[in-house]
Amino acid sequence: MSAPIRSRRTSVADIKALKGVRPIVSLTAYTAPMAALLDPHVDFLLIGDSLGMVVYGFDTTLPVTLDLMIAHGAAVVRGSSTSLVVVDMPFGSYQESREQAFRSASRVLAETGAQAVKLEGGEEMGDTIRFLTERGVPVLGHIGLTPQMVNVYGGYKTQGRNQFQAAKIKADARTVAEAGAFAFVLEGTMEPLAREITIEAPIPVIGIGASPQCDGQILVSEDMLGLYNEFIPRHVKRFADLGAEVSKAAAAYAEEVKARSFPGLEHTFQPKA
Repeated sequence: MSAPIRSRRTSVADIKALKGVRPIVSLTAYTAPMAALLDPHVDFLLIGDSLGMVVYGFDTTLPVTLDLMIAHGAAVVRGSSTSLVVVDMPFGSYQESREQAFRSASRVLAETGAQAVKLEGGEEMGDTIRFLTERGVPVLGHIGLTPQMVNVYGGYKTQGRNQFQAAKIKADARTVAEAGAFAFVLEGTMEPLAREITIEAPIPVIGIGASPQCDGQILVSEDMLGLYNEFIPRHVKRFADLGAEVSKAAAAYAEEVKARSFPGLEHTFQPKA
């Protein structure tokens, strides 16, 4: 399938305008080469703090720093040309105050060239989202299962299983939209609830492990490509098994190198007296 021809970068206004028009396509990217490969096929690229697990081998996203996100964000911007680029705000870089969030977000936009930031949280982040958007920082929200709260949840557990959780997620969705986010990610949420939120929300809802009827979908690229096997979410459909191919190629390379003979090595080296 050929990629659509675009002459400029997708903007936050473009993403917002796709609600009810067609599904929005998004994938994560952490490096310039991967960004270049994905760029023609997606509406926006997310430099997720999931890089902590996928790239650096951490058990959670919590050890990821702002400097790390900026370095990878700049690489993805350099590797792409037409997709909107969104950078995750890592744990501890925005929760303290609105002012801290603005300082962190302004660094991200200035030092990476990205067009927007993403932050986790609903009602508790409403004032922060509003503060940022009023000062020129486009925000992609993130509600439902929020990985930075993994220690509070006691693991990566599907949200919206009871009335209390469902009411909280609905309130989060309303708050994030009213605060000025141009869209929000809805993660790990029961399908009927996700579908209901998508219908009611005035901005695009990007699902991951939620309803296929969300306004768009996002996946971790390494999950989609079969490059990450430490943890495979139930919602992930693999479109390739590149991990096996990489291993196979490495084994073939190693076998070829080891089979080579080097002229002169049949003679025993004798050091001079």
